[in-house]
Amino acid sequence: MSVYTKTGDQGTTGLLTGERIAKNSCRVEAYGSVDEINSALGLARALCSKAFVKEKIKELQKLNMMLMADLASIAPKDYITEAHVHELEKSIDDLEAKLPPLTAFITAGDSAGGAALDFARTVTRRAERRTLELAASEQINKNVLLVLNRLSDLCFVLMRTEEL
Repeated sequence: MSVYTKTGDQGTTGLLTGERIAKNSCRVEAYGSVDEINSALGLARALCSKAFVKEKIKELQKLNMMLMADLASIAPKDYITEAHVHELEKSIDDLEAKLPPLTAFITAGDSAGGAALDFARTVTRRAERRTLELAASEQINKNVLLVLNRLSDLCFVLMRTEEL
């Protein structure tokens, strides 16, 4: 199979559920932004030095693929569940318990991995905004927005962990 299919040459793309929609639609913008998260996480995983952080990032990349599947479906199958939200919250709580309390704003960049995780955090925040735009006009799985919000928080805590 060739990388190019020519099916998108007219400005449309196929969704997971089979529908064709405009490439500049809010839905494509939302899942395209989530795709950017995966790239940012991949960069962070390549640059991080702590094995635990790398493993956690790989888990997040797998979760991210389910986020994209959820957003690339007109009739949500709900790939993302409340359990995913709780798993992210538990990871955040477990990591935060091992970190010193925050007393000031943090400027990332003490390590390449930490800087990449901070970049992933900001990409995730943008994806959350794009997904909120989509939710204003179309039905989406509510857990997608919760996971995006927690994912950005987890990227922040992972950055702090990596830079310790």
